[in-house]
Amino acid sequence: MNYTFYGWNHKAVPAITDEYKGIYTPCQLYDALCDIWCEYTCAPRLREKWSRENRTAGQCSVTAFLAQDIFGGKVYGIPLPGGNYHCYNIVGDWVFDLTSEQFPGEVLSYENNPEQFRENHFAKEEKRQRYEYLKKQLKKRQEKVF
Repeated sequence: MNYTFYGWNHKAVPAITDEYKGIYTPCQLYDALCDIWCEYTCAPRLREKWSRENRTAGQCSVTAFLAQDIFGGKVYGIPLPGGNYHCYNIVGDWVFDLTSEQFPGEVLSYENNPEQFRENHFAKEEKRQRYEYLKKQLKKRQEKVF
């Protein structure tokens, strides 16, 4: 696969869990999520922008926290207009953003952004439910594949 998400070339980011069979790198997680991201896992405010061609639209926070479960590290957020954040991951010195493709042609700054916490994000019940759904679907997919 030809990867274009930010940090795709950091294949050395190792998984810290074997809970998701066959997912040992961010690229492998991206591959799996490409089959799972859907309108339901998309943030409700961005569903009109979601499509199979723009599959990462509205997926950032649930994806970043799932990536944190698998690779550790921290989740950070790039401030967006309207008070929202675009979430991405940092593990050690490696930065990766599995959903950066939703901003074609934009240059995002991955420096000096505030850390994001799942307790704050998942205070929104719909977001917690989308995360749980994404996690469940990933486990189901990996059980079928492996």
